[in-house]
Amino acid sequence: MSEVNQVENLTPDVMFDGGDLDCGSGLILLIRESMLKVPVGGVLEMRSSEPTVAGDLPPWCRMVGHEYLGRVDEDHFVRYFVRRGEKAADQEEKNLRADKQRAREYEWRLRTRSTGHLKSTVYCRNFSWHVGQPASFEEKDDYPSSVEYLLGALGGALATGYAMECARDGLEMDDIEITVRGKLHNVLVQVGLEEGDPSFSSIELKCFASTFDDEDAARAAWERTVSRSPLAATLAKAVELKIKFGIV
Repeated sequence: MSEVNQVENLTPDVMFDGGDLDCGSGLILLIRESMLKVPVGGVLEMRSSEPTVAGDLPPWCRMVGHEYLGRVDEDHFVRYFVRRGEKAADQEEKNLRADKQRAREYEWRLRTRSTGHLKSTVYCRNFSWHVGQPASFEEKDDYPSSVEYLLGALGGALATGYAMECARDGLEMDDIEITVRGKLHNVLVQVGLEEGDPSFSSIELKCFASTFDDEDAARAAWERTVSRSPLAATLAKAVELKIKFGIV
């Protein structure tokens, strides 16, 4: 009997949608938390649109003592089925607490070197990227400035985060586009021409979402995205951060 035939008629005890999270970005925490709601021997259905889950979930189940039952492919996501193991039951809550504690204590580490004229290179995990001067108002440069990286990081965090929230809510987005504008109190301070305040005076961000799904649900997903963003929360404490949202 095929894997699909074995599981497609199962009635899960608990079902949750993992959206496009991968196992390294919080999905395992959500699986563990959902599994606590499943009786021993019961079945958890987890829906996911992230391709790497197919390879990561079965070995994780074997490692922790759950039984991976199989998957059913739908049009835009995959349904995964896992039976809660008896041996794993006693450890589930303990493992969840340990995973949450490790996540809370995680520290991001980067290394940066000056590697040329108006150029530094940042090294982080398996990535490296070039950064130009601290701030620039020229039309063209060889590398983005630090100011642009900060604004781009904010826009990227919210665009990706919003796509994840929409996927978890089953909202189909045709397009998500974010524009970010930032202004400094006085950029001339940074280059040493004047004294004063070189910090941001304001940052304005606008998100344009294109969808035929429920607008209230789309807006609620956006509000959750902003409230959960480390960058948005941090910047809001230091600068006037104007955030707007619109359906197009």
